[in-house]
Amino acid sequence: ILSWDALDERSWPGVCEMEPADIARVLGTYATRVITPRGSTAVSGLELMTALRPPTKAVRDAETGNWVSGHNAGSLGTEPVDPAPPEATAEHPVVVNSGWSGGFLNEEAYQWVRPVDLLSDEECLLPFAVGLDLNTAFLAAAARLTVGLSAPDHFHAPTFNPKIPGSWLVDLSHVEVDPRLPSPFTPDGSRPTGPAWYQTHTVAYAQELGYNVQPLEAYLRRETGAYLDPWHDRLKAAYVDTLADLGVTRDLDDHQFLAAMEQHKQTDPALAAVLAAIKATVKGGVGKLRERPQGKSYKEGDPWPAMQRPTWRPDIRAAVISKARVNMHRKLLNMSRMTGLFPLAVLSDCVVYPSPGESPLDFLPYAASGKPQPGGFRLGPTPGLAKLEGVQSMLWAVDLMEQGFNPARHIKGGDAVLDEGE
Repeated sequence: ILSWDALDERSWPGVCEMEPADIARVLGTYATRVITPRGSTAVSGLELMTALRPPTKAVRDAETGNWVSGHNAGSLGTEPVDPAPPEATAEHPVVVNSGWSGGFLNEEAYQWVRPVDLLSDEECLLPFAVGLDLNTAFLAAAARLTVGLSAPDHFHAPTFNPKIPGSWLVDLSHVEVDPRLPSPFTPDGSRPTGPAWYQTHTVAYAQELGYNVQPLEAYLRRETGAYLDPWHDRLKAAYVDTLADLGVTRDLDDHQFLAAMEQHKQTDPALAAVLAAIKATVKGGVGKLRERPQGKSYKEGDPWPAMQRPTWRPDIRAAVISKARVNMHRKLLNMSRMTGLFPLAVLSDCVVYPSPGESPLDFLPYAASGKPQPGGFRLGPTPGLAKLEGVQSMLWAVDLMEQGFNPARHIKGGDAVLDEGE
């Protein structure tokens, strides 16, 4: 296995250097808690979706009384479904063959830095920049997420319905957001300038903020379901159980949690590698839903192998990322309302705040009872809760911002890799 380079260092850190017994323990634990690894963690993430929602099940034929293979409700079925043109990629046959020029969904994770001229003197005088990272943000977004299961239907001037998954062409340029926060509608945080395609969660959030939305067009799916729920439940249990084995349990208070997180990788390097593999399985699995063509010989408009499987579903990937980005913005907005604090930068699931001290406890909102305030960022070991990503000086952060770099990318020290679920 090792000589095949099967255990990629990014997904299985340090495993190649381990003793054989530890390598066996890493793979055995992953197989027990997630799935028997087959190929990369990304492939395993996708295989797990299909294993937990098989496309067929045994049904009794009414005429013969025999058991035959039938469709399993809630699954993606056995045949691939073409995406709507705005959900596809520019090289996809539905785009190239139709001459589609109506734009595409741009539901991606945040890469936003606050303009330096919007920093206040008070903020610049704070000594520290503290990075918070949301645990497996894409996994948290997959919980109870309704997605389309069938092929899309095209509608003109539909009434917006937040319960129907799909892609909506709508103008959100009238939504006012504090300039010290990113726009919730674009990955780079810039304000939309006119009509664009958005996934249902993004449009629903504009409505949640109190704005009227009037879609011009939509591609919606009539058959829907929480396809990713069993996938979410299994990976969440794997993540939480593995962290608990490393000493990071749910019963710790915030001080104890931060102390345990500082030590957890040293506690047991083999289990720390399993944890990294579980995280890579989440992001890679979501990314595989929109796998692009590979190889030099590929020509635009040709089908490629990945799009010929039922799990090639860019609309489901867009739903996960849209919900994750909206969740992040809701927390940023609640933080600004509760504490008056605004972020310096956001990169995917990491956010950097100016802070009077080196710990998140120095700026996170707590009630008089000592309990964390709901709605903002909260520390903890489960998906969607936050952990400390890194601490640097405020001077360091402002210097990076002035050079046009994103402090959230570098706050860990070294160069945190941008993971966007690709």
